[in-house]
Amino acid sequence: MTTSDRSPVGSHGEGPLPAAEPGTLIMRGAGGVVFGVLAVVWPVTTGLALVLLWGCWALFEGIGALVQAFQSNPGRSRFGYLLLGVAGLAAAVLAISSPGLTATTLTRILGVWLILRGLFEAVAAFRREVVTARWLFLPGAVLSAVLGVLFVTNPGRAAVGIAVLLGTMAIAWGLVFLASGLLLRSQKSRA
Repeated sequence: MTTSDRSPVGSHGEGPLPAAEPGTLIMRGAGGVVFGVLAVVWPVTTGLALVLLWGCWALFEGIGALVQAFQSNPGRSRFGYLLLGVAGLAAAVLAISSPGLTATTLTRILGVWLILRGLFEAVAAFRREVVTARWLFLPGAVLSAVLGVLFVTNPGRAAVGIAVLLGTMAIAWGLVFLASGLLLRSQKSRA
């Protein structure tokens, strides 16, 4: 069997992806499309749900760090774990009690990071030891900085944009899984 004969979804474990049943791929694809459509139709609700999930994760992490801080382990500093645990609990309380504020704050932090990334990329474009063409760095630098400014100045719309982007990506991947599952089902029915 040549490489071109192999199924992209690895119907016999030979392709780049592990073997999968068509029904599983179709189910995953349908789930991705449904999630994506819901995220695009209700981006604010999606954003708030993601913040609440993040808050639950922060709560879990905060409790875990506090447990580690109080476990007996000679020679290990407890201060870092205490600080991490308290910060995790504080972030969790904020995210769960006020998800809108948390989404705005996280979006602003992302914006600042994007601005800094854009500045560093622009500086890297003009450094002497650049390996590739300098002009390849500049579009990414400008895009990062512009997105960062937009995120900082209007975090609400940026958070909605992130939810729509996640939804669009879920729809695209869902369609890929659906098509792969249907293709694999067709191949198996012909075999």
